[in-house]
Amino acid sequence: MNIAAPCVVTLSWRLEDTLGNLIDELDEPVEFFYGGDDLLARIEEAIAGQEAGFRTRLQLEPEHAFGDYDAQLVFFEQRSVFPEGVEVGMRFDTLPEGCKSEAVAANTIYTVTEVYPDHIVLDGNHPLAGIALRLDLTVRDVRAASESEIERGSVGEMPFAVQARPANGAPRR
Repeated sequence: MNIAAPCVVTLSWRLEDTLGNLIDELDEPVEFFYGGDDLLARIEEAIAGQEAGFRTRLQLEPEHAFGDYDAQLVFFEQRSVFPEGVEVGMRFDTLPEGCKSEAVAANTIYTVTEVYPDHIVLDGNHPLAGIALRLDLTVRDVRAASESEIERGSVGEMPFAVQARPANGAPRR
């Protein structure tokens, strides 16, 4: 089957920065919805019309990946408006009541980058913002998308849902 929207592609990859430092590697292939919200546009362009077994290497500049780094998305908030136990690396998709920063934007995930007794530092940039990337990509499989995947525009239940998590990514208990 050739890749055309809507379908589901199973991919594996090795993601590096331009200096060759490993950022991410999919050891086990993962499914993504093609023609929806799961893949960057440049990846979709590169695999369009291809089939299982296709391999490519992409150079993704920040504007085609996770955007330029925006210093205005880094700001201080009062420590007192955050829950007990807030720590570096925790992420919030909704900030607590009482946040006063003008940098707060809708549909943004904020990462706690520093914690002080009276305030914390939040960063609304994607962790890979401002970084040019190299992606070695392999299409492992292609299949028709289910009706529910087509409705969601994603293979996942909630593609962008993020809970507050510690730096290691484990769920909070």
